[in-house]
Amino acid sequence: MNSLIITSLEQGLIFAVLAMGVFLTYKVLDIADLSVEGTFPLGAFVFAKFISIGVNPIISTLMAFVSGTLAGLFTATLFTKLRIKPLLSGILTMTILYSVNLRINGKANIPLFSYGSIFDLGSSLVILSIIVLLIKILLDQFLKTEAGYLLIATGDNESLVKSLGENSNKYKIIGLMLANGLVALSGAMMAQIQGFADITMGSSIIVVALASIIIGDTIKKNSNRIKNTTRAILGAIIYKIIGGIAIDLGLSPNDLRAINAIIVIVFLSYNNFAVDLLNISIKKRRGKHVKNREPIKEF
Repeated sequence: MNSLIITSLEQGLIFAVLAMGVFLTYKVLDIADLSVEGTFPLGAFVFAKFISIGVNPIISTLMAFVSGTLAGLFTATLFTKLRIKPLLSGILTMTILYSVNLRINGKANIPLFSYGSIFDLGSSLVILSIIVLLIKILLDQFLKTEAGYLLIATGDNESLVKSLGENSNKYKIIGLMLANGLVALSGAMMAQIQGFADITMGSSIIVVALASIIIGDTIKKNSNRIKNTTRAILGAIIYKIIGGIAIDLGLSPNDLRAINAIIVIVFLSYNNFAVDLLNISIKKRRGKHVKNREPIKEF
């Protein structure tokens, strides 16, 4: 049971980086970016390429992040310059990246057990915790800058950004590059901890990211004290623990995708019912206030 919890925490922290990346597109920019299903394995394959030619594991991991930002730039270019719908832009990028990932190393599965990794520096759980905390702090600080506020405003009210004389497309590009960079970084770390890079790594990874974000949204839903990045991290960890428990109870790993979808359905339904109950409660309070209000006296 202890090994299950440790493994779930490790994978949960890796998926927390993924969730923070998808948070930028899904929650901040309000864009459904499916290119992450190609970007996640891209990070793994780029890391595998650089580590196999003798590059330092840390630099190889950073190169995976850079490759993700370039993939995000490509998606943003299709979206902003060629005026292709965001959903289709992501699908096109994902499709192209499938071939690119195969070209990078020449095969679909790359063993990495004989190479170094960033986890050789110490406890993988401690290293992952430091990386996730550092990314969270940097992302929170970025969103407090002028560029960060304009990025948020672009997703919330693009017309407002244009009225300020700013180019909203610039912030879409920044958001997509940063998001896909984090997704590729997550893929590189997953390849290192599992000991191989595989072309199917990105399959349904968007469901994992959305599940993490949705679960995080249910944590003290009405509290403004918990930052969205914190919610994404907690959601990813909880998600992996739920999946780990399901496997430990005897469910087949082949059922994992179905489990992922069911988790998303359950928490989405919970969120929807919670919103409905909140609206009903507000209406009742308003109704009582109107009934108890004193009539206006006529003079």
